[in-house]
Amino acid sequence: MISRNLYLNIVIRVTLVVIFSVLLGYLLVRDDSFRYSLICIIAVIAVTVSLISYLNSTNRKIRFFFDSVRNEDSSLSFPTDARNRTFRELNKSMNAVNRQIQQLKIDNRNQEQYFQILIEHLATGIITYDSKGYVINTNSAAKKLLSVEVLNHIHQIERIDDKLYQAVKNIKPNERKLVSFHIDRDEVQLSLKATSFRLQDKEMVILSVQDIKNELDEKELESWMKLIRVLMHEIMNSIAPITSLSESLSRIYLSNGKPVSPEHVTVKTISTTLQGLNVIKDQGRGLMSFVESFRQLTRVPEPVRNNFKVADLVSRIQILYSSLDNSDKVSLSVSYQDTEQEIFADQNLISQVLLNLVKNALEANENNPGGEIRIIAGTDSNERPEICVADNGPGIPEENLDEIFVPFFTTRKTGSGIGLSISRQIMRVHGGNLKVRSAPGRGTVFCMTF
Repeated sequence: MISRNLYLNIVIRVTLVVIFSVLLGYLLVRDDSFRYSLICIIAVIAVTVSLISYLNSTNRKIRFFFDSVRNEDSSLSFPTDARNRTFRELNKSMNAVNRQIQQLKIDNRNQEQYFQILIEHLATGIITYDSKGYVINTNSAAKKLLSVEVLNHIHQIERIDDKLYQAVKNIKPNERKLVSFHIDRDEVQLSLKATSFRLQDKEMVILSVQDIKNELDEKELESWMKLIRVLMHEIMNSIAPITSLSESLSRIYLSNGKPVSPEHVTVKTISTTLQGLNVIKDQGRGLMSFVESFRQLTRVPEPVRNNFKVADLVSRIQILYSSLDNSDKVSLSVSYQDTEQEIFADQNLISQVLLNLVKNALEANENNPGGEIRIIAGTDSNERPEICVADNGPGIPEENLDEIFVPFFTTRKTGSGIGLSISRQIMRVHGGNLKVRSAPGRGTVFCMTF
């Protein structure tokens, strides 16, 4: 091995230096012969020079090798036919290390090329830039979404749209933003998400840019289709009896296609007519009430925002809850992550949403002897304020989870089906969201995220 041969050569030379030095000292003490002393001095000098030359030669090779590594010169090769066994083995080992470095570079280059191709094939735009805004990498999808051929600095985004530039400039790690702007008269709706990491002591940001306009259009169309189906169902349910009853009443006053004479109109006929008209009136009022509910759904007021404590909001709900029917049969508990937590929102509108969620939880537990409702105030995984209403009721069937926020969809005989729709609308005008998770037989959780 290199180390053994190297050590052996050094030990031999050092041993010779010691032997000749001791012999020189002995001769000088005996003062026997000047000639032998001179020979020992020459021998010590010669062996010392040989040792220094040997070490310098080895050091030069090693330094030359490390210089080539530092300069990323992987084409360097050391001769393996040297006469000195130590140098021959040293050269072989350095060549082996050099081949490993070459292979690592090839592997890294292949891996870098693989990830580059992978990023290029992504439908999502990817932009990587440093803390000073200099763009390191941009894939084709990002360039296409931003309608640019080259992107060297995020300041170039300001030429596209100032609102988009401000969103990119101020986005925080793990934050998601939605930005809408126009390019060549076409509306573009982008979803931005940033992730930060450190690379060679530099703070880097990976920004994903995704066009969600088509997805939003599909969701909007799907929502409209669901709404139209519900509207048609409710309207047909109201109009069909009116049409049928009107035809029945018309037949009472017709005979062979002609109006009956007044003398044939009996008290029973008049009574039947009045009953039919009352039914038509009730159905008409029901239809008017349905239309009024629809108007209410489409007219969510603009929020008047103020800072208020979550604890004050929940205290108000607790007081209102005690006045609800059957509230004494289902317990209501509250837990806070921070009793001083505040929310910037319209307290009256948020109170309406929270009360509606509590009412729904109460109705879901009306046949549950051990019914419990919990209001949990705190923050979500992204440190955003969140208020959740959890119950241990029967839960919501999986097939209904996608429908509960559709206007007028309800599974209760007395329900209007607009409470959750309005609640979600109120949360959205606040820039938040209303989410649900449920497990049949284990309960439901509605969360208001701000």
